[in-house]
Amino acid sequence: MVISRTPTRISFFGGGTDFPEWYRENGGAVLSTTINKYCYISCRLLPPFFDYKHRIVYSKQEIANDIDEIVHPSVRETLRYMNFTEGVSIEYDGDLPAQSGLGSSSAFTVGLLHALYALSGKMVAKRRLAIEAIHVEQEMIKEKVGCQDQVAAAFGGLNRIEFKSERSIEVHPVVMSGDLFRRFQDHFMLFFTGVTRIASRIESDKMANMEERKTELKVICEMVEEACRILDKGENGFNDFGKLLNECWRLKKQLSEKVSNPYIDTIYETALKNGAIGGKILGAGGGGFILFFVSPEDREGLRQSLNFLLHVPFHFETLGSQIVYYTEESV
Repeated sequence: MVISRTPTRISFFGGGTDFPEWYRENGGAVLSTTINKYCYISCRLLPPFFDYKHRIVYSKQEIANDIDEIVHPSVRETLRYMNFTEGVSIEYDGDLPAQSGLGSSSAFTVGLLHALYALSGKMVAKRRLAIEAIHVEQEMIKEKVGCQDQVAAAFGGLNRIEFKSERSIEVHPVVMSGDLFRRFQDHFMLFFTGVTRIASRIESDKMANMEERKTELKVICEMVEEACRILDKGENGFNDFGKLLNECWRLKKQLSEKVSNPYIDTIYETALKNGAIGGKILGAGGGGFILFFVSPEDREGLRQSLNFLLHVPFHFETLGSQIVYYTEESV
C-alpha cells in the first residue's frame, strides 16, 4: 500500500498568466505558497477475489472492470496515461472541500501520479510530477486549467514560478529567514465563503476576454516581481505587500464578471473596514476561500467582523507532494 500527501496552494499574484493561451506569447509568472492543508490518496493493488478490477472511493464510490468505465476524470485519465493494467484500489481524503480555489483538483492529480509511481516501485522528480499532471489535466481531461497549481503541489514552498512553455517552467524559492517567514505568514487569514463552484467555467470566461484584458493581465504578471522586491525589504515591506494584494484584487475582478458577486464584495469591504490591508478570492473566483492580509494585532477584530464565515487557520508548508507511507504487499 502507498499513501501520498499533497498540499493545496495559495496564489498571491500572477493568476491567469499561467495559461498556455497567455504565456506562449507573453510569458507568465505567479507568486504562490503551499499550505498545510492536504490531499491524501491511498493506493493498493486489488486482490483478485472480486468481480471488479478497480475500486475508487471519493465523495462517491465506483467499481469498474475497465478504465473507460471510470467516471472520475483524473483517476480515469491518470490510469490511462500510466498504462496501469493491474487492478487497483484508490481512496481519497482531503482536509478541505473541492472546487474552492486552493488547487485541490491538481493536488489530487499530482498526488495520484505520485502514489501510482510509488506503487509501481518508481521514484520520480517533482518537475516530472508537475509536467505530467499538466499534461493529464490539459491534454487528456481537456480541463480549462492553468499550470501553477500542479507545479505548486509537486514542489511545495513559497515560490516565484515562471512559465515560458509547457516544458520550460522555472521554480525560484523566495528566501527568508525562519523568523521573518513566520512573521510573514502571521499576516494572513483564510475564510471559507461557503460557496463552491466549477473553476473551469470561470476560467473559460476569462480566456474568452483575454484579448480585451491584455493590459490587466500584463500588470498582474508584473506584480509578481514587484511583490518579490517588496519581500526583499523584510518586515518593512509587509504592509506594501497587503496593499499590492488589494490592487491585484481590483484588477482580477476586471477579468470576468464571474470573479466576484455582491456577496463576495460585501465580505471584502467588511474586511477592509475591520483591519484588512488587502486580500483576494483564491483561484478562479466566484466563491471558495477568501484570503486577507492583516496586521497580527488586528486579526481578532477581523475574525469577529467575519464571524458568519468559517475561519481556517493554516501554516505555509515547504515539502510538496510526499509519499508518507509505503509497504510492499503481495496479491
